[in-house]
This record gives sequence, C-alpha cells and structure tokens, in this order.
Amino acid sequence: MTRAERGWGRTIAACFLGYIVQAVVNTFAPLLFLTFESEFSISLSQISLLITCNFGVQLLIDLLSARWVDRIGYRTSIVAAHFFAAAGLAGLSFLPDLFSDAYLGLLVSVVLYAIGGGLTEVLVSPIMEACPTRRKAAAMGLLHSFYCWGLVFVVLASTLFFRLAGIARWRTLALLWAILPAANGVFFLTVPIGSLTGEDVPAMKLPQLLRQRAFWVLLLLMLCAGASEQAVCQWASAFAESGLHVSKTVGDLAGPCAFALLMGIGRLIFARLSDRGISRLLAVSGAGCIASYLLISLSPWPALSLAGCALCGLSVAAMWPGVFSIAAKTLRAGGTALFALLALAGDLGCGGGPTYAGLMAGAFGGDLKTGILFSLIFPAGLLLGLAALGRAARDGSVQPPASV
Repeated sequence: MTRAERGWGRTIAACFLGYIVQAVVNTFAPLLFLTFESEFSISLSQISLLITCNFGVQLLIDLLSARWVDRIGYRTSIVAAHFFAAAGLAGLSFLPDLFSDAYLGLLVSVVLYAIGGGLTEVLVSPIMEACPTRRKAAAMGLLHSFYCWGLVFVVLASTLFFRLAGIARWRTLALLWAILPAANGVFFLTVPIGSLTGEDVPAMKLPQLLRQRAFWVLLLLMLCAGASEQAVCQWASAFAESGLHVSKTVGDLAGPCAFALLMGIGRLIFARLSDRGISRLLAVSGAGCIASYLLISLSPWPALSLAGCALCGLSVAAMWPGVFSIAAKTLRAGGTALFALLALAGDLGCGGGPTYAGLMAGAFGGDLKTGILFSLIFPAGLLLGLAALGRAARDGSVQPPASV
C-alpha cells in the first residue's frame, strides 16, 4: 500500500468513526430519559421536547449547511462538528447541576450535540465520496453500516456499564462517550480531505440545483428512505413489549437492536453487490420493505410480526446509502448543497414516518399494526420515485452513468 493510499485509508477510518459518533449522539440520551424524569423531576412532555429539539436542530443545520459549509471549508466544519458533539455529551454530566433549572442544562447539552450531529451527517458522506476509491457505492454502503454498528454498540456498552457500575454513575458514562468525538475531531485534523466535484468541475449554485428535475425526485427518494426506515424502527420496542409481553431490556434487544443489526448486515450486502446496479438494489429494497410491512401488520402471530420488524431492518438497509450514491452520480456537480438537502429530506422522513404511523395507529384505537399498514405509502413512494428517475434518464433530462 502506498503512502497516499494509507493517507486516504485514514480518512475513510475517520468517516467510519464519524458515523459511530452520530449513533452516540442519537442513542445515548434516550437510554437515560426515565432517569432524567426521576432525578430532575421533569415531565414526559419535557422529555419529548428534548427529542424534538435534537432532531429540529439537526434539520436546521442540514438546511444552513447547504449555503455555508463550502465557504467555511470541510475540515474546519467536520472538526467543529465533533467538538460540538463532545461538548454536548460531556455537558450532560454537569450542566444540569450548574443551572438553577436542571432541565435548561439538559436542553443546552442537547442543542450542542445536535449541532455536532447535524454537521456530521451532512459532511461525512461527501468527504467519503471525495476519497479516491474505486467502488464508491460499496464504500458508501460500508460507511452507513457503521451507524448501525454504532447504535448496537452504544446500547450494549451502555447497558453493560449500567449493570456493572449502576445507573447512578450515568454522568461518568456521558464523559466517557464524549471522548470519542473529541478524539475523532483531532483525527480529522490530520487526514487528507478531497474535493467532492473536482477542481475542473465547479459546484452548482443552490438556484441551479433547485432547477434540476432530478434533484426533486432524489429528495422524494430520500424522504421515503428515511420514513420507511424509522416508521418501524421507532415502534419496534413497543411491538416487542406489547406483543410478546417482555421487559423493556429484552424488548430493546429484540426490537431496535435486532432491527439495527439486520440493517448493518444489509448494508454490508449492499456494499458487496453495489456493482450490479444501485437502482436495481433499491427496487429490491422497496419491494422487501413492502413485504416486511405486510408481515408486521397482517400476521396473526406476534412473534412473526416481530420477525417482520427485523426483516424491515434488512430491507431498508440499501435505501439511505443507495440514494446518496445515485445522487452523487446523477448530479455530479451537486456539491455540498446536494448532500445537505438530501440529509434534510432524510431527516424529515425519519421524523415524519414514525409520527404518521403513530397518528394512523391512534386513529384506529392505538393499533400499531394498522399504523404500519398505512405506512406502506413510503416504500411505495420510493419505487415510484425510482421509476420517475428512470424515465428522466431515458428522455435525456439526466445522464446517470451505466452503473446506476
């Protein structure tokens, strides 16, 4: 391996760690929500606001990044992202005790790590795409699998820590998790970072990007990808607890952990098969997602419905990295704005999918199966978007390469 290859290998490793940081940001605090409720005497509605604040700030960062990241620079932005994440995670351990209102301290911590999480999500994929790898779609699939492994790792490592040290030592664990983004931020200072569009291809201005018909189809694909994934993932634990009547710990392991594990395996499969055509793999993913939704919602046996949740994790695995890869090849001069707005659409789907499923379930007496059944519109929308992108390619509106 040449010195240059080793240098880019370090960049890829930093990107992998970046997605583990993203998993810590989104997963650690929710494990402590009941602890926050009892220790700081805050209500469930206030805890819900913490969730809204986290994803709301990330959405805002997605939107602002489309305009500002190219001006600030990738390296400065990604390093800042990691230090914001570290500050927020560390802040959980002491900011609630510094403020007269502990809830305000929690809120400040969430805002800090949400800024880091939003920037990381926007930046890691284009930094990875800019690395001179031969199989870019495979690299993208492998990259996104690290979010899944990170999610599983955070849940298992935190559960083990609480079992050994006790839940009362959660502040110590918050400080320990903060070390990861701080160290990776320093790592990003030392690795090479390439140009996404290349020196001879100027990036599109935002108005130019918005005039591309393919761009709006790609946004639809990303919205449906995020919604298809989270409409089931967010309710998987509830399925396990209510359907199989198991404890929350077992429910978390059988529900969201199994979902994340299968999704990680699916992304490894996507990385291996990406040379066979990304659009074809996405179509298989959409069809598999529809099948898993039908299994969840129509099966008379709870255990089979839970198996459908795990199958959903496998089926949605290719969606997020696959849409990113198609977008990078279809709109080569899209630049950071393209990735930022795709992340925005994906996050809107991640928030809107489970909300829609919950509302539909509430409209039918709290039946989660019915909520999932109505959520079939999301994988169906992905398939329709793929068909629209194919038509645009055939009529010359876009010129995607043959590998797509």
